[in-house]
Amino acid sequence: MRDQTARSTTDAASLAPERGSSAEDYAKVAEAIAFLQAHWRDQPSIEAVARAIGLSDQHLRALFRRWAGLTPKAFLEALTLRHARDLLREQTPLLEASLELGLSGPSRLHDLFVTHEAVTPGEFKRGGAGLELRHGFHATPFGEAVLAVAPRGLAGLGFVDGDRDAALADLQGRWPNARFAPDESATAPYARRVFDPEQWRPDRPLRLVLIGAEFDVSVWESLLTIEMGHATTYGAIARRLGRPGAARAVGAAVGRNPVSFVVPCHRVLGAGGALTGYHWGLIRKQAIIGWEAGRVQR
Repeated sequence: MRDQTARSTTDAASLAPERGSSAEDYAKVAEAIAFLQAHWRDQPSIEAVARAIGLSDQHLRALFRRWAGLTPKAFLEALTLRHARDLLREQTPLLEASLELGLSGPSRLHDLFVTHEAVTPGEFKRGGAGLELRHGFHATPFGEAVLAVAPRGLAGLGFVDGDRDAALADLQGRWPNARFAPDESATAPYARRVFDPEQWRPDRPLRLVLIGAEFDVSVWESLLTIEMGHATTYGAIARRLGRPGAARAVGAAVGRNPVSFVVPCHRVLGAGGALTGYHWGLIRKQAIIGWEAGRVQR
């Protein structure tokens, strides 16, 4: 059994909402992003975006200020290829060197200590047989999520997008022989800690249990070293792992990340900065990146 401690600004540290924001804010942000995806060739104005999602210009500006800490224009600029390339150009060599505990980068608003361990390869090969996972559904700043916890810590976090059965089946399919049982009382403390910055405490680290193949786990551990306001590429992770020709395999492992938000797979981009696919939807990935841009700028 491996047990490593990573001090990292994870999705939880990067994406928790300010007081007064709500899941409804995210729904409107997602509408705005979807409209832009459909009409980007027309370069729609902020006024056009507001009309498309049923808000006044004033309400749209207030929404983005509250939810992302940015003007709508600045938020939309953060979704561009140019911004993505800037993230790659400015990245620190975190993925090219050993993780340096005790250092805090200037872009880091909060430090969330994450203690993680991986199940043995044998446990994983048995499809999770013998593992008992409690699951529950909870509201988050990015829509409803399903969480799964093992006796030793948080094992899964995925987004629902209106279909609880499908979201739960996605987690269950990763460990088909594990026993799942509904228990929101078990998952609620994790949901509160992941999304509430007041509960990010170095003396009470959030414990993760990474359940996957050995290569996948090594990729997920690399993701935990990426700071907010930075990004990397599949190729860079492959080189760090000593397998420079395995960028595609790294991409597949990133897609299998079972703990969204905490293990920040949204910070992995295509070689040219392209916002490539995301297991929980490209709109959500774009929203996360835009949200983080607001926190870094402030």
